[in-house]
Amino acid sequence: MQQMKRQAVLTRTTKETDISLSLQLDGGPVEIATGVGFFDHMLTALAVHGGWGLTLHCRGDLEVDCHHTVEDTGIVLGKAMAQVLGDRSGIARYGSCSIPMDEALAACHLDVSGRPYLVFDAAFPQERVGDFDACMTVEFMRAFCVNAGVTLHIRCEYGSNSHHMIEAMFKALAHALKIALAPTDGEVLSTKGVL
Repeated sequence: MQQMKRQAVLTRTTKETDISLSLQLDGGPVEIATGVGFFDHMLTALAVHGGWGLTLHCRGDLEVDCHHTVEDTGIVLGKAMAQVLGDRSGIARYGSCSIPMDEALAACHLDVSGRPYLVFDAAFPQERVGDFDACMTVEFMRAFCVNAGVTLHIRCEYGSNSHHMIEAMFKALAHALKIALAPTDGEVLSTKGVL
């Protein structure tokens, strides 16, 4: 029996952003262009470490700041993830991973349950990494987990360089998702029989 392709294509246009996205959970090309260099770096890391194919282009109101670009990208990526997963049958559902990056250590634990919830714990010593506001890390995580329907607990245990801390968090998210989204032959992993 041939496995169904786990992919989604979405577009979203508002007065603040114009986003087009193609997501393939089982691999493919990665091409990211949001106009925010460090955010492109983080999304590329998320896709590569998650084993996804991801093409994402965003034109946002960067003359204001990066907020709308980062948050709206999280919304669209989350919606694409939810679309791909459907009733969430045939996946491992849970994933956990800790990732070190030099002096920083991040941990991510998640449940692809359909019930969005975010617990975020990180204190970044530098307010900006290039043209990315460090405080936007939580906004991306919140937008993604709410729209994907993921219970997400993510924290940076320690670190002194915001770049390393944020990158460790994105990579921990990628590896935890890779575990949780691994295909199984089973039904929905729930005693209720439905998520």
